[in-house]
Amino acid sequence: MTETTLSHLDAAGNAVMVDVSGKAQTRREAVAKGRITMRGTTRDMILSGTAPKGDVLATARIAGIMAAKKTADLIPLCHPLALSSVKVDLIPTTDTPGIEITARVSTTGPTGVEMEALTAVCVAGLTLYDMCKAVDRDMEIGQICLHHKSGGASGLYERTAPPSR
Repeated sequence: MTETTLSHLDAAGNAVMVDVSGKAQTRREAVAKGRITMRGTTRDMILSGTAPKGDVLATARIAGIMAAKKTADLIPLCHPLALSSVKVDLIPTTDTPGIEITARVSTTGPTGVEMEALTAVCVAGLTLYDMCKAVDRDMEIGQICLHHKSGGASGLYERTAPPSR
């Protein structure tokens, strides 16, 4: 099986899950990042642990990890994977008040974990929003993208700069 034969369409043009049974089992890793921007007072409330709903960062971290594990249930045609590791980091930003969200996901298998990393970032951001919306409905979740991918036939990908639009 070659990478060029993989498709989410069958011979009749119908959507199908790609058959990855002929692909090699290799270590695969993906890193995705995103950001939630908010008022400075909201970020400070999160960091001080005084949010009305409790430990916002711990809850968002757990939500991101759980989401990565459930990606195949959320994204059509995505393969269910046995993940080796999921790590979600939430780092306060100072240039614009907010939290940078980074998810690092790895597995040993026949297909990559890009969707799991991206899903973890999205759900962690949504959890941050949900837990703080009572005090700041102006929060924005964005800049979600793949930063690193390794393993598999397509090799290494490193994001070097945002694409020009």
